[in-house]
Amino acid sequence: MSSLLIADDHPLFRAALRQAATDAVPGAVVREADTLDAVLGALDADPGIDLVLLDLHMPGNHGLAGLAAIRAQFPGVAVVVVSANDDPRVVRRALDHGAAGYLPKSAGLDELRDAIRAVLACEQWLPPALRGTVARTESSRADADLAARLASLSPQQFRVLTLVAQGLLNKQIADRLDVQERTVKAHLSAIFERLGVRNRTQAGVVLRELELSDPSRQMPDGTPG
Repeated sequence: MSSLLIADDHPLFRAALRQAATDAVPGAVVREADTLDAVLGALDADPGIDLVLLDLHMPGNHGLAGLAAIRAQFPGVAVVVVSANDDPRVVRRALDHGAAGYLPKSAGLDELRDAIRAVLACEQWLPPALRGTVARTESSRADADLAARLASLSPQQFRVLTLVAQGLLNKQIADRLDVQERTVKAHLSAIFERLGVRNRTQAGVVLRELELSDPSRQMPDGTPG
């Protein structure tokens, strides 16, 4: 029996995704989460989840950082990115960082169902309207390098990196992860080496490279809202 996690902070859109999921995979177990912390908690509690439908801009998530966190900590889980942003360059970046598919929020129920079925069948899925332009969009060398560096981190090292980026001190990180402070220091040394950085500030900058603007927060003239 397939198990899906719908990760979005908009109840109406979660309801649409739930309907598509139950139509696409009758009998599937469908869970919901409205923050990135809740997503990671659900994945930690239930290793049987097969697929996450992940909103790029839900609370706690900033662009591709949530995708990178899931791929680093739960590599066996497929992730379909869901976003109002259908820029082919953003889609290409999501695929390069490990997304199994990409769903614009403008997609109809048929496309939602097709995407869920395809990814559960271990296929990559993009909406037909985007396939040509995404195929012609070249991957960024910087993104490929960043994805490789992040992929070199262990799940616990990625957790430490995320907390460093949030500004937590070593003792706070140790308390949060229930480990000793010297363990955090050892993780940081490994993180600096694998990311090719020299300090906490530079390590935090690496994660900020994954941030994306949210189209739903743009004013009509294109400026941030």
